[in-house]
Amino acid sequence: MKLLTDDIRAKLMANGRKNAHKLADPNNEDGATHDFWPVVKLFNPCGAGTWLLTELDPEDPDIAFGLCDLGMQCPELGSVRISELESIRLMGGALGIERDIHWTATKPLSAYADEARARGYIKA
Repeated sequence: MKLLTDDIRAKLMANGRKNAHKLADPNNEDGATHDFWPVVKLFNPCGAGTWLLTELDPEDPDIAFGLCDLGMQCPELGSVRISELESIRLMGGALGIERDIHWTATKPLSAYADEARARGYIKA
């Protein structure tokens, strides 16, 4: 399965450009960024591992930002390489990381992060 469709990639890139522009603004003294709603949910179909991604780095579109949960009860906001997720092979190579095609965000990333930290895992 292709983790990022062209439409998803375009939305993630647009968000990445918006945050890059906001961070470059000299009037943004506190370094605040946009609190986007996640665009895509990726997951490990065999166990732990969930990623709610909001943007791609415009300078390196292989790097995505979002809420990452590796199943160690400490979900965190951070970056992940899409190519690394695509390279993961599970069950003897038969499966890989998947995109949840039925999932739609219902709130901004900060709300998912707050809930995940309180729970110890992403419930999305």
